[in-house]
Amino acid sequence: MLNKLQPTYPVVSLTGKIALRLGLLFVFWIFVFDAQRIFFTIHNLSKFSELGFFNWLGAFVFSFRLDMATAGYLSILPGIFLILATTWEAKWAYRVFAATLLFEAIVCALIHAGEINAYPEWNHKLTGRVFTHLSNPDEVVRTADYGMMFWFFIYAGLEIILAFKLRKWFFPFKTTGWELSALKRTFVTMMTIPVAFATCLLLARGGLQPIPINTDAAIYTNDYVANDLSVNSTYYFAKSFLLYNRTDIDEFIPEITDEQAAQTQELLYGYNTYHENWILDNKRPNFVFIILESWTGNAMGCLTKTTTATPHFDELTKDGLFFSNIYGVSGTSEIGNSAIFSGYPGVPEISITMQPDKHRKIPCLNEDLEKWGYTSAYLFSGDLKYGNIGGYFTDHGFDHVEDENNFPKSLGKGKLNYYDEDLYDLLIAKMNQLPQPFLQCGFTGSTHSPYDFPNAERFSRFGGVEGKFHNSMLYADSCLYDFLQKAKKQSWYANTVFVFVADHGHASNLQQNPSASAYNRIPLLIWGEPLKQEYKGKTIHKLGSQADIVRTLLYQMGGDYQRYKWAKDLLNPNAPEFALHTINRGYGWVTPKGNFTYHMENKYFVENTYSEADTEREFSTCQSLLALIYEEYKKL
Repeated sequence: MLNKLQPTYPVVSLTGKIALRLGLLFVFWIFVFDAQRIFFTIHNLSKFSELGFFNWLGAFVFSFRLDMATAGYLSILPGIFLILATTWEAKWAYRVFAATLLFEAIVCALIHAGEINAYPEWNHKLTGRVFTHLSNPDEVVRTADYGMMFWFFIYAGLEIILAFKLRKWFFPFKTTGWELSALKRTFVTMMTIPVAFATCLLLARGGLQPIPINTDAAIYTNDYVANDLSVNSTYYFAKSFLLYNRTDIDEFIPEITDEQAAQTQELLYGYNTYHENWILDNKRPNFVFIILESWTGNAMGCLTKTTTATPHFDELTKDGLFFSNIYGVSGTSEIGNSAIFSGYPGVPEISITMQPDKHRKIPCLNEDLEKWGYTSAYLFSGDLKYGNIGGYFTDHGFDHVEDENNFPKSLGKGKLNYYDEDLYDLLIAKMNQLPQPFLQCGFTGSTHSPYDFPNAERFSRFGGVEGKFHNSMLYADSCLYDFLQKAKKQSWYANTVFVFVADHGHASNLQQNPSASAYNRIPLLIWGEPLKQEYKGKTIHKLGSQADIVRTLLYQMGGDYQRYKWAKDLLNPNAPEFALHTINRGYGWVTPKGNFTYHMENKYFVENTYSEADTEREFSTCQSLLALIYEEYKKL
């Protein structure tokens, strides 16, 4: 009897060996992912100071299901070659397996090394929107300081070496000496590959439950940093990439009926547009827009009780018309610019400036002013290729669209931008050459990482996790003050209205969660001699967003403000108060009653301050508005 059973033993053993090696393949990925979490923690240790050891340790437990799902995807291709190498004891199959596994490990390492370094600045995981930056590689290099580049290669190298070592330990190439016929080896191959493939797919979807696993499976606490640590970086990046390319964004945009659409339109935009809050002595002044890179309200004394990083700006609010309840529509500069000048709201995962076929069909402020003889100009201290900002303004007919290439080469320069002080000097020189009336825009850059502004020691007053950013705001604030002192001496100054507004929010020592509505609160100040005396030093508390600026100004000038259908008039007492903004993989809604932010893929509220009754109503209104905007966007 024993002799009859012996010939089948190698087949059973071979099948068991394949199962063991496939199991080790999943263990390999779990080791890699947990090592990434350790590296992430070490590099961002200050962000975990209040978390507690056991809460931090929870990330390694609650991450397991999503890690296994990610491993399921990543194991499909190398798993097939691992089976072939084991069954046929073929060196070529083993080499292909090793190369495939190492390639995937390198991709994962590059994603995670980028995330580790970007996280202190972005405060969220790496997403597919990084391709907006990678379309201009020089921008990435210049944004990152040398320390970031150094640590990127260090972490990427460490993770690649770890993966290489693990592969050698777990999967040495050894022959068994079993003599199996080609027929039996073929049988084992045909039996195990489909089973392994099905197992990988089952793990990738997280099991047999009706709804496949998603990133929410790894979320276990109210601390967003801990959740970011728990969520698998490769999985998150891949899902974000699909959303960024809008392959499946439609499923996350709510469907509404024609009746709901009409009701929402009437509720939010059906107000009486006439009012008599006239703020200008002259309806045709010059306009100077200063777009303040990353100026968050959470670092400004005029908007919070925090120690101010903008003392000069705070003083300016006492002589201008200040709007204290304004929100940026998104977290990136190109979306902020299109909101400011086109009144176009933020839509999750979409940058309309990157799509010329669409952004050319929306209005822009300079087109309205051109009818009245205005000359328009835009000057940025960095590279306007980023986010296709330059293309957006050029397509909309700005007379002069200039960036770093138009700065004198003799000037000193930071890694990313020319310094704010030089931007302002060049702005004055440019405006002195423009015929009046003009629309001149300046986009600052010294408050963007790597914060390499001159005389840094003079402005080194802040510490903490965002100390460098706060100090850069001190520098930028002093440059703004100097700019206005010089502007007062120019012939065009008496007939010029200045509009100061940030392009988006930023992490501060007071608020670091990019998924919080408060993160997006920004300053808006209208300032200048043409402002009526009764409005100088006045604060408007009406709640709105960047997208409302253009309609507010055009009403004052008697222009066709109704072209900006998604904007409202911030000076109209009849206009409802709300702000729609995006967050990473979702959107937020703010009204006087409260606010929420919503993760559209995982379908949960990241934060919500509304009562239960108000939540249902406000969520429905927000979703209906988003659906209306997205429907129009698709038709552009």
